[in-house]
Amino acid sequence: MLQNMTEGKPLKLILPFMVPLLIGNIFQQLYNIADIIIVGRTIGVAALAAVGAVSPLFMMQVVITIGLGNGFTVVTGQRYGAGDMEGMRRSIATGVVLSLLFVFIIMGLTYSSIDYVIALMNIPAELISDARSYVLIITDGLIAMMGYNFLSAVMRSLGDSKTPLYFLIVATIANIILALVFIIWFGWGVPGSAVALVIAQAISAILCLAYIYKRFPQLHIRKKDICLTKAELWEHLRMGLPMAVQFAVLSLSIIFMQSICNKFGANTIAGFTTAMRVEQLAVQPMISFGLAIAVFTAQNFGARRFDRIREAIKKCSLIILVFSCFAAALMFLFGKDIIGIFLDNPEAEVLQAAYLYITYSVPFYFFFSQMFIYRNACQGMGIAMIPMMTGIVELFVRTGVAVFLTDSHGYLGICLASPIAWVSSFSVAYFSYRYFIRVLERTTQLKA
Repeated sequence: MLQNMTEGKPLKLILPFMVPLLIGNIFQQLYNIADIIIVGRTIGVAALAAVGAVSPLFMMQVVITIGLGNGFTVVTGQRYGAGDMEGMRRSIATGVVLSLLFVFIIMGLTYSSIDYVIALMNIPAELISDARSYVLIITDGLIAMMGYNFLSAVMRSLGDSKTPLYFLIVATIANIILALVFIIWFGWGVPGSAVALVIAQAISAILCLAYIYKRFPQLHIRKKDICLTKAELWEHLRMGLPMAVQFAVLSLSIIFMQSICNKFGANTIAGFTTAMRVEQLAVQPMISFGLAIAVFTAQNFGARRFDRIREAIKKCSLIILVFSCFAAALMFLFGKDIIGIFLDNPEAEVLQAAYLYITYSVPFYFFFSQMFIYRNACQGMGIAMIPMMTGIVELFVRTGVAVFLTDSHGYLGICLASPIAWVSSFSVAYFSYRYFIRVLERTTQLKA
């Protein structure tokens, strides 16, 4: 069901919209987490390390497709908020064409650079074969990943966050079942988990497409809606590319951190990989609020309701503060128990590496959570350069800290890199939001 967010109390709109996003994001993380658990418990630490060592490459593909989809559909949401239905359909058509184009670009870049990147990441020789196979199989199924992320972003931009969730739950269950079948029964090992992931993503994309076609005739693309003018393409690229670049540079920073971590051996790699998966679950409420804020802001920006944007940001910022404190307390109290879910009888070195990272990162969840609020608010208002800038800041700070501190403090340097980067990125997002919303309000008043 599509929903107009330009009328009604902001929190009464945002919270029901955010809950399905939160559940959906958790299930999306379960895609990869399920692979980690299944691989770690059925094949062993070496297989887990192989998937973990190369997982930043996989996550880069995921976040780039998410960034492109969310960026393109900011335009869709703005036009929907302004009541421009024809423009909304043109936006969807343009997003489809650009999404397909970028899928082939990403596939070409991955195939041409995979061996160089693996060498750059310092992956141990005994892990390279499984790691390479995992990434290339995921790359072969990239169109399914892009399909789901774009179509779900379209529905969310128009106020429907529940339907993508239902399809994601179905796909996650399929992924778990298929991974178990391919790994345990067929004996395909690490490549089996990648095949299961691709099939599950294809299922979610097909379900989204069928649902839109059947339930929303107003979203059907007609020949006249395909308007690939320079202005139309630029408006979407102006939003989509900075978002993709933002996520790409964040992934690059994780790749650099992973390459540094890979020097410490399989046990540390496995511990770091497990800690990152635990953290990804813990921060999902923050990410979900950020996505909800982006949709709410885009629709209200289209309607020029800056008062509603300010009210939503203030209230959501306070709520997400509570979430971040709860997540931090949960990690401190039950971090070791949660880590133990991922491995069967883990060695002490693996547990120590995972828990050390969590211990140093959770006190900084406050800055991490607020970064999502203000960064996504800028995105929804069409200031796509700010999210990209925050990503670049995070890249250089995280990488610089990791390189500098690991020389003197070893693995502890990796644990400190993310918290310092979050503080830096939050500062950019917060002050940018405060500046630009005042500028946009004044501009709107002068035009009126």
